Amino acid sequence: MNQTNKKPQVVIIGGGFAGLNAAKALKNAPVDVTLIDKRNFHLFQPLLYQVATGTLSPADISTPLRLVLRNHRNTQVILDEVIDLDPDAQQVILNDHPPVPYDTLIVATGVSHHYFGNDHWKAYAPGLKTVEDAVNMRRQIFAAFEAAEKESDPEQQKAWLTFVIVGGGPTGVELAGAITEIANSSLKGDYRRIDPGDAEIILIEGLDRLLPPYTPDLSEKAEKTLVSRGVTVMTKAMVTDIKADLVTVKVNDEIQQISAKTVLWAAGVKASKMGEIIAQRAQAKIDRSGRVMVESDLSVAGYPNLFVIGDLANFSHQGDKPLPGVAPVAVQEGKYIAKLIQKRLIGETLEPFTYSDAGSLAVIGQNAAVIDLKFIHLSGFIAWFIWVWAHIYYLIEFDNKLIVMLEWGWNYFTHGRGARLITGEASSDLASLIPDTSYEPSINKVESPATAKV
Repeated sequence: MNQTNKKPQVVIIGGGFAGLNAAKALKNAPVDVTLIDKRNFHLFQPLLYQVATGTLSPADISTPLRLVLRNHRNTQVILDEVIDLDPDAQQVILNDHPPVPYDTLIVATGVSHHYFGNDHWKAYAPGLKTVEDAVNMRRQIFAAFEAAEKESDPEQQKAWLTFVIVGGGPTGVELAGAITEIANSSLKGDYRRIDPGDAEIILIEGLDRLLPPYTPDLSEKAEKTLVSRGVTVMTKAMVTDIKADLVTVKVNDEIQQISAKTVLWAAGVKASKMGEIIAQRAQAKIDRSGRVMVESDLSVAGYPNLFVIGDLANFSHQGDKPLPGVAPVAVQEGKYIAKLIQKRLIGETLEPFTYSDAGSLAVIGQNAAVIDLKFIHLSGFIAWFIWVWAHIYYLIEFDNKLIVMLEWGWNYFTHGRGARLITGEASSDLASLIPDTSYEPSINKVESPATAKV
């Protein structure tokens, strides 16, 4: 221990599902817990796409960390960014705070977008991992309809009403279904020069089917549902270039170009920079996405008091592939580490971590979802109903549960999206694409036809 007159110091980096559940499970443990995060709130990421599509507001799916841990007398929260760590001296280096010593370190900093070496695409195809991402995506989606309403050129108007989603996993499927509902229901009758229902939603997946982690029958049902709702699904299609208003796709040996002003990225993730730091400082192995290869107890090889959990961890000790980066995995890993720490304090050991997989859920839209419960596969309304209650159950605070339930209930009957606000300043790239309808008074001013503004 660092000092014999103090309780063991447990430091947790990251207040997501993994880190927060570890902290919560240590509430009554004889340790001092320090939770460090650069954000002061926990974000319920599975519903982030609903912020991006105007169903929910950011506050509906976010909870302040200090509020969650208010009654944890052994826990303090530090709002700062971890920039380095020293596993030999057992210290965490922060950006604007003295080094924090630890006896046990838990790293749960998650992942970010991965553009597979094409980071310049980010300017045209935003991803969805943070509240800022969601608000930016919401602005881009709803601003596209506004721009189409002002556009006089039919081809440009069509480009504004074309939405391309890259990646056919759960996030891509959810976005495609939600934007279809926006176009066909939520915005119906709101415009005078365009019909939002004319919007074209294109979902691109590189593999041979949507929802690759799911069983083929559920993938097929998801695709059929999306197609029936007007989504164009392209499988075995690889995006080779993205520009401000053009997406280039390779399907087999054929090159296709799609004129679209709105491109949304849901194709891949890469580890946070903590993965690289741990690899350098603890000589840990990382996979191609930068995730840390962990031992069967989620520790880093050679450092039994350094744990990596959640999306940042590559746990390959169960089955023939790593555990998926989903909330239930993170929650169970967080609780496991808390139990392991307490066992070690009394000189006991704990069996290696084993993930208990209750199944997978993906929503397609209102009254439509697919669920793999292992013993049974469900789709349609029943699957959607289970998805709704499962997500309400896992929300952190009661007020979030109540607000989301009321919002969903209201939206179900009205087909409205009360949070469809266009807020913040558009990026320079997006702003440059919006049709310029400004004009200057021509009083006492004569312009030639070549330079006159219309």
